[in-house]
Amino acid sequence: MTTTDYSALSQLGEQTALPKSPDEATLEKVANPCHGDLYNIRFTCPEFTSICPITGQPDFAHMVIDYIPNKWIVESKSLKLFLGSFPNHGAFHEACTMMIAKRLITELDPKWLRIGGYWFPRGGIPIDIFYQTNNPPSKVWIPEQNIPIYSGR
Repeated sequence: MTTTDYSALSQLGEQTALPKSPDEATLEKVANPCHGDLYNIRFTCPEFTSICPITGQPDFAHMVIDYIPNKWIVESKSLKLFLGSFPNHGAFHEACTMMIAKRLITELDPKWLRIGGYWFPRGGIPIDIFYQTNNPPSKVWIPEQNIPIYSGR
């Protein structure tokens, strides 16, 4: 493991208010302490919330983010604050899921990224959104995203 200067991190170890919107949220990154190794990082956010841009009603999802880091890993508190900034963000399920994926790709330039947005039913129909950048390297174990979060399937 390498020693790294973390002084540039502005949120870790500090009391930090939730950003008012995803655009205002700061995603911080740190050097990958295992750069050169192939491994998967998984983040699960079972209480993701946004709002419908038409009705203003809340939408709820279980987000699962898998990525194989390159030179950078996301600082987890900043990711939590970024994901927590969506409750007042009006966008369709597809837009929210892809916004998260694209932001992580832009900030981290991972070797591979996959996101599963498992949206809870509204009007009786669940809408699940899936995206991945490319095929993952063959020698990395990546668990399935079998998320049994609601019935009706």
